[in-house]
Amino acid sequence: MEIRVDDLSGPEVRQLLTEHLDDMYATSPAESVHALDLSELQQPNITFWTIWEGNTLLGSGALKDLGNQEGEIKSMRTTEAARNKGVASHLLQFILESAKQNKLTKISLETGTQNFFAPARNLYSKHGFEECGPFADYQLDQYSVFMSKCL
Repeated sequence: MEIRVDDLSGPEVRQLLTEHLDDMYATSPAESVHALDLSELQQPNITFWTIWEGNTLLGSGALKDLGNQEGEIKSMRTTEAARNKGVASHLLQFILESAKQNKLTKISLETGTQNFFAPARNLYSKHGFEECGPFADYQLDQYSVFMSKCL
């Protein structure tokens, strides 16, 4: 598997992000969807990676620099074919290592409370994330779970 910084221009990446947003809006009320669209992911304070096996896209993930040595994980997604094969764990470990190299000391994330998001919550818990209160500009929301990890 190869992980690389991605400019979000490839059709496979755009399709994966479209599926991600479609699932978020199908699962949560619009006001509780915090997934970023393509233009938001291209902001200078966000690094976006994709993970590939040959020419096959397996997943994506991003790290948003929040300032004050803190970051936020965004757009973690694996393709249907890559699920339950360790791809998300591999990418998450890579993102956490990148955060450490960039001198970040705390990483947070927001995910959903619904059953659809249980695999994501389990993944993050397995990697040492613990539930916390809202961070950055987030507000308490019955459809959101906030998690963080000190590096």
